[in-house]
Amino acid sequence: MVEVRDGLRADCGDCFGLCCVALAFTRSADFAADKQVGEPCGHLGADDRCGIHRELRGSGYAGCTVYDCFGAGQKISRLTFAGQDWRRAADGGRAMFAVLPVVRQLHELLWYLAETQALPKAAALREAAAREADRITALSLLGPDELLALDLPAERTRTNELLLRASALTRAGTRARSRRHADLVAAKLRGANLRGTDLRGAYLIAADLREADLREADLIGADLRDTDLRGADLSTSLFLTQSQTNAARGDARTRLPPPLTRPAHW
Repeated sequence: MVEVRDGLRADCGDCFGLCCVALAFTRSADFAADKQVGEPCGHLGADDRCGIHRELRGSGYAGCTVYDCFGAGQKISRLTFAGQDWRRAADGGRAMFAVLPVVRQLHELLWYLAETQALPKAAALREAAAREADRITALSLLGPDELLALDLPAERTRTNELLLRASALTRAGTRARSRRHADLVAAKLRGANLRGTDLRGAYLIAADLREADLREADLIGADLRDTDLRGADLSTSLFLTQSQTNAARGDARTRLPPPLTRPAHW
């Protein structure tokens, strides 16, 4: 499934810098300035490239290193709007900006479905996951008006039922207790055995998970901002994304599941 998910990675060279215009951010520890929706970031060049891409964290834009469009930016730029630059659009790009979060959510579901198809213990769901991926892919190729009319919560709920089944099959036998949506902010969990734990939506902000065993742990929606993952084993963690990984802290000993890559700041 690595090949499938490669198409769900951001390709900024094939996009019109949509995330640098469509998204708003507030001056904070993650962003050095305020920016409104539709306002181009001051560092966005005429070539649609970030002028400080290599120095984002040092320049006060750590939040940009965490965001991941899951490849939605290039699809919208090249397919949904047939290569039309937002600068030349009659509406100033407003339709493109509105569609970005919709396609991004659909692509996120495709990321999870691709992983589901590759899970050995969930092999019984492989065909169902493939059919669901085909359905979500078709939705992502709709026109702008149709995309904006989608009931995204309903779509996520439908896909999530399949993801929950895949998670249960994979975690079966670990006897781990559920910590779903648990408040584990700054929790001291160094060396903890969390194998197979349901950590969906858990708040792990600044938690100490050094040397923790997170194999087969379900991490969908878990907040890993500033989570210390040095030496932790996430080699078979479920539904972990690159943006979650980028938000955490780790080192050369941290084991990640393929096809995730080790963040440059680790």
